[in-house]
Amino acid sequence: MVQDKWQVLREYFGYSSFRSGQEELVDGLLAGRDVFGLMPTGAGKSLCYQVPALVLDGVTLVVSPLISLMKDQVSALIQSGVKAAYLNSSLTPGQFRLALERASQGWYKIIYVAPERLLTESFFRVAERLPISLVAVDEAHCVSQWGQDFRPSYLKIREFLNSLPQRPPVGAFTATATAQVRRDIVELLDLREPVSVCTGFDRPNLRFEVKKPADKYAALVSLLQEEKGQSVIVYCLTRRTVEEVCERLCREGFPAVRYHAGLTDEERRENQDAFLYDKASVMVATNAFGMGIDKSNVSMVVHYNMPKNMEGYYQEAGRAGRDGSPARCVLLYSGQDVVTNRLLIERSSGENEELEEEQRERVRKQEEERLKKMTFYCFASDCLRAYILHYFGEQAPRRCENCSTCLQGGGERDVTKEAELLLSCVRACGRGYGKKTVAALLAGGAAAAANDTVRRRSLDQLPQYGALSGFSVKEILSLIDHAIGRGLMEITEGDYPLLALTQDGESFLQEGGQISMWMPEKEEEKRTLEKRKFSVKSREEEMTERPELYEKLRVLRARLAARAGVPAYVVFTDRALREMAGLLPLDEQELLAVNGVGRARLERYGGEFLRVLNEYAQEHGKNS
Repeated sequence: MVQDKWQVLREYFGYSSFRSGQEELVDGLLAGRDVFGLMPTGAGKSLCYQVPALVLDGVTLVVSPLISLMKDQVSALIQSGVKAAYLNSSLTPGQFRLALERASQGWYKIIYVAPERLLTESFFRVAERLPISLVAVDEAHCVSQWGQDFRPSYLKIREFLNSLPQRPPVGAFTATATAQVRRDIVELLDLREPVSVCTGFDRPNLRFEVKKPADKYAALVSLLQEEKGQSVIVYCLTRRTVEEVCERLCREGFPAVRYHAGLTDEERRENQDAFLYDKASVMVATNAFGMGIDKSNVSMVVHYNMPKNMEGYYQEAGRAGRDGSPARCVLLYSGQDVVTNRLLIERSSGENEELEEEQRERVRKQEEERLKKMTFYCFASDCLRAYILHYFGEQAPRRCENCSTCLQGGGERDVTKEAELLLSCVRACGRGYGKKTVAALLAGGAAAAANDTVRRRSLDQLPQYGALSGFSVKEILSLIDHAIGRGLMEITEGDYPLLALTQDGESFLQEGGQISMWMPEKEEEKRTLEKRKFSVKSREEEMTERPELYEKLRVLRARLAARAGVPAYVVFTDRALREMAGLLPLDEQELLAVNGVGRARLERYGGEFLRVLNEYAQEHGKNS
């Protein structure tokens, strides 16, 4: 067996170097230490335990929360020449018994297991006799009730570890965790002086966008047309919305499938496979879809509704661009999203019978606070990436130049006086009005005259009428969004989204302060800027100087994947194909130098890819 981490990395996974943070975690596990890895989606967490698993003698157990996650990773490992298996409820009783029998006979190097299975008698009888060299806990944030995907079954992991004849090193890995969740992971999994690595949350290849369209569905269709033919995930808050959106897309000819907990297991499996195998390019789903899905070529994730917290949003958005390619994360916001999320929080807190009443109330308040922070993100007038990174406790530059607010152009401006006028206006309105009415009132003139509510309620008699007449209604709406994002105002519950001051807003009016915000370019300047910086590049422009060769490699990959019965990206990722098209390797050694081409994949697929590459070179010349 190969005993060197570098040989394992090259031979099995096709990489010549580790990414940031990976080697430190690998070395920790190889030294027999517990480790804790906090790495963003797409940063390569799985390699941190898969490499040690193949270097160490014995078996590695990977505790994983979802069937789809296990199937995806086991398929990829088998394609890389690793003997791996999973144990979960998708197996028939006969298949499960066979898998346990083979596990006890030492067939597998890596076994994925659902947390609910750990302490069952049948599994534990096998586990206590296995030479377990390592236990990896994937999606480790599920152990914390403060995490966005709390699973009580994860609390059994510690008991399982302590029941083993000898406790092996433990690795815990997650992509999203606040400081509280990090502490919970270490404590509840009983990690002992772990090697801790946080590589940072930033994903520079992702472009973050927030839109507030009058017609969400029309906005979605426009986005899908921009990314035509690419893999896109559309997240919706409710099953009903999933059904409606998917049905309309299918009627209009989009190859869309649906996924939510109300479907049969069979349909969920069929629809997931259709998306993974590129038979359907659009997946419309609730958050029941996606955890652990390692589809590398998702070009865009659209949130049709605002999620209830930033942790969930960033994890779901992070399923775009996993191979490092430029990708988009677009959130379509409306005020009704806040109301729907509050209802979902109330419902989930009441249904969680595994928690005591005091714990349920604490969780509910925590969820409300996280919903508020998620809402602030949707109203941020400053850099969206900076907001996300600050939320997770990281420093960030003021501007990233790769989000919808940064790409507006403009400059920093002191708006303290304008903010005071806005807040005093909202307080004077008393009973509460919506954003458009308040903006029209402050703009005065023609804008106010065109607003029915201003006329009917005689709001033009207020002293704040026309106080911001030097601003356009759009600029005042941006100021309102900024004030909401700063927590000075909030949108109240009810049939209509109304503005109200928060306690911080009242304090600002009484005690003063200073507020600045990024003001966008004027409309004519902004249109020019958007045309230059915010246009969607074609995939061919982003891929390679040889798009026709890349397409031939994609066609070959699709044929080989269908023959092997695996998703296309399991054969080779889009990134590997782009590198092949760029480097034009013509023999086995040159092909092995391509990232993602390991020995097993070379033996299985290399001959056919080299044939296409050599044919192209003969037709065009290697330097064409």
